[in-house]
Amino acid sequence: MANLKPQSQLYLEAFKQMPPIASLDPQTVRDMFAMAPPVEVELAPLSKIEDRLVPVQDGEINVRIYTPEGQGPFPVFVYYHGGGWVLGDIPIADASCRMLANKTQRIVVSVDYRLAPEYKFPVPVEDSYAALQWVSQNAASLNANASNIVVGGDSAGGNLAAAMTLKSREEKGPAIAGQVLIYPVTALSYDSPSYEEFKEGFGLDRDLMIWFGNYYIRNDEDAKNVLVAPILAEDLRNLPPAYVLTAEYDVLRDEGEAYAERLREAGVYVETSREEGLVHGFFTNMAVFPEDIKGSIDKFASFLAKVDQEVSRV
Repeated sequence: MANLKPQSQLYLEAFKQMPPIASLDPQTVRDMFAMAPPVEVELAPLSKIEDRLVPVQDGEINVRIYTPEGQGPFPVFVYYHGGGWVLGDIPIADASCRMLANKTQRIVVSVDYRLAPEYKFPVPVEDSYAALQWVSQNAASLNANASNIVVGGDSAGGNLAAAMTLKSREEKGPAIAGQVLIYPVTALSYDSPSYEEFKEGFGLDRDLMIWFGNYYIRNDEDAKNVLVAPILAEDLRNLPPAYVLTAEYDVLRDEGEAYAERLREAGVYVETSREEGLVHGFFTNMAVFPEDIKGSIDKFASFLAKVDQEVSRV
């Protein structure tokens, strides 16, 4: 605990005021978060923000499109929010997505995939992929460049982004130019050294992660599916360049870093950073971690500038 940043300690103090999430049912937790008063945060300036509906199997989902100032056509960042596939929505990542669009000069498309347990695996994956296809097919109407689409997200959203690269490669789907994985879930084994070290008292407890995982999957077989646990994929070759960010005090730290290493071994260009003194969940908490979020997005922007150069060479 000695190296925890003051803002991490503040965040954890607030977290401890809540009843243990893993002792509640999902709807109770959603209702509890919905009742939290809104917090005023600095919002990055953009040209426009628009909500659109995207068709998916048996329905529609919402996406929010953040367009930066400038002429375009802009490269695109398809963003998947965190929340363990059970919680979370577009508003939770809104301030971070605004800053992402502003600082990277990319159109950010934030995806409101349907949540478990009402929609267990593979529905969130299928929704995420439908949104990716929709962005690729409708790029011109968004003033976007269909040849420069990256995927990314935080936590469960980082897991879905990694799944998109595998699914798109296998199904010869939209070309993905890069991936930005923010403390991603890459397995549901709950047994790494960081799981042991930070299993209690750091926000995302081991028991809470098991709670999320059990609501997401239908059976033990799903836990071995590479679209749930991308680190189990035998072949990670020919995947897009990756930026993998982890938080020092996070149960998911080791599996994120292990996935980055697996990608490197497969010949994928990878950049990584471990954010010291920080805890899981910081990236979408602009009220508590504004400077840390800015610092992370600056790193992504520098990585994405290399992706842009690579795309322009093709």
